[in-house]
Amino acid sequence: MAGSAEKPDFDNLPTGLAEQCEPLVRRVLAPNPSPYTYTGTQTYVVGAEGDVAVIDPGPDDPAHIEAILKAVGDAKLTAIMCTHTHRDHSPAAAPLAARTGAPVIGCAPLVLKSDRPRADEAFDTTYAPDRVLEDGEAMTGTGWTLRAVHTPGHTSNHQCFALEESGALFTGDHVMGWSTSVVIPPDGDMGHYLASLDKLQAREDTVYYSAHGAPITKPKQLVRGMIGHRRQRENQILRLLGEEARAIPAFIPVMYKGLDERLIPAAEMSVEAHLLDCEKRGLVTRDGDIWKAA
Repeated sequence: MAGSAEKPDFDNLPTGLAEQCEPLVRRVLAPNPSPYTYTGTQTYVVGAEGDVAVIDPGPDDPAHIEAILKAVGDAKLTAIMCTHTHRDHSPAAAPLAARTGAPVIGCAPLVLKSDRPRADEAFDTTYAPDRVLEDGEAMTGTGWTLRAVHTPGHTSNHQCFALEESGALFTGDHVMGWSTSVVIPPDGDMGHYLASLDKLQAREDTVYYSAHGAPITKPKQLVRGMIGHRRQRENQILRLLGEEARAIPAFIPVMYKGLDERLIPAAEMSVEAHLLDCEKRGLVTRDGDIWKAA
């Protein structure tokens, strides 16, 4: 419960309850668990009194919107902030704005039309921000400052929000507390994603609050490991291509042994993202669906 002296178990919290993360931050879990959202999307309420901001309002689910409003309570909601526009993050922004009059602030709109199968949530066509934050631009309220940190890669419009008063960083899907982020071409870009990880590695944030999973209390250590993991995947791809040319599906049984079949599309798209990045750098070539070492 909110204000409990015991450390909450973030992987096993019920939906709809406001859980205190730190004095300026509460978390409300949306009822949308899946293989790609873990226990569900985590919406954060920032601010203790006076006025507050909501980060990643989540899916357009009436029960979740009511839970957010209950968490806001008597405070004035002055900003609805979105890290990116996948359907598990931003659709509740419009109805929440209609209920409260708060502006929608944060990432730029992005809608891609594609007939490709998606491993994550498709883009939100309803997202219409009142204000797009530039990299380094801030939104302020009573006792809190949220500064935009642009982190393209998972999506081209992804950004994080730094809470300057506490050293917390709200990382959306860029860095998560349970899994690595899915990078899906054509919008997802592995080169940009790795550059954004390098950008976070150079910062001094003390804790990450992601949209999925528990708080990350050793952020530099995790980001360093994530960069290393991606570089290992790239090296594995280049080594396999050194053995023989192959199509993307042929990488999966070798690289992801015992993978849940539901996650195979995500794995294939991740391999494709690596290959496209390597192609830009002149490390690989392709002939139709067949990829070769350069």
